[in-house]
Amino acid sequence: MTQVTKSRELSSPERLQAFTDAVVAIALTLLILPLMESVGELADHDGTTAEWLAEEQYALLGFALSFILIAVFWVHHHKLFRSVKRVDGGLLWLTVAWMFTIVVMPVATSLSTQMTSDWAQPLVYIGTLFATSLMLLLARIYLRSHPDLHDMADDDAVMGIRASCIVSGLFLAALVLAVVIPGAGNWPLLLMLLSEPLQRLDRRRAHRSPAKR
Repeated sequence: MTQVTKSRELSSPERLQAFTDAVVAIALTLLILPLMESVGELADHDGTTAEWLAEEQYALLGFALSFILIAVFWVHHHKLFRSVKRVDGGLLWLTVAWMFTIVVMPVATSLSTQMTSDWAQPLVYIGTLFATSLMLLLARIYLRSHPDLHDMADDDAVMGIRASCIVSGLFLAALVLAVVIPGAGNWPLLLMLLSEPLQRLDRRRAHRSPAKR
């Protein structure tokens, strides 16, 4: 009976999604902790709000960027799981790997905003973002190859994979730029501004292809 219960829990997308929601919430909370600590440290020295804003401007930007990126990843993961009806071992471990990259994000953010600038910071930060996008891409590919796990239309599955390929490709390009140009920091992430235009262009080309046939 215990094994049957465990099997049912494993195959429940609702339980797995609830777990990912909790992991994302924890990661978002961890992002703010360094800023909270800096407020306490400055308060002990009778600092002012203006001083805190000046001292923590880069930390605030890093917090805002990471918060937005994690939230966007969570939204896309949530949308994907709306069509999932059953979870098997492969999808479970892909989701666990995705959650691991989400949990690492607060650490990568702290390294980029609190440590002395060095060549490894953008590699860790952008590399973590690439890993997160890659895990989501692999989950989409896995689901398409296992139609018994979901009720998604094949055309929607293909478009989701193509969109994820664009996002992962841009993160990979940003990572390569960070390696080639060590002093670029996290600026290569500006490539992500191309994500939506490229996805729109890809959707137009996909819609035109059947018409030509």
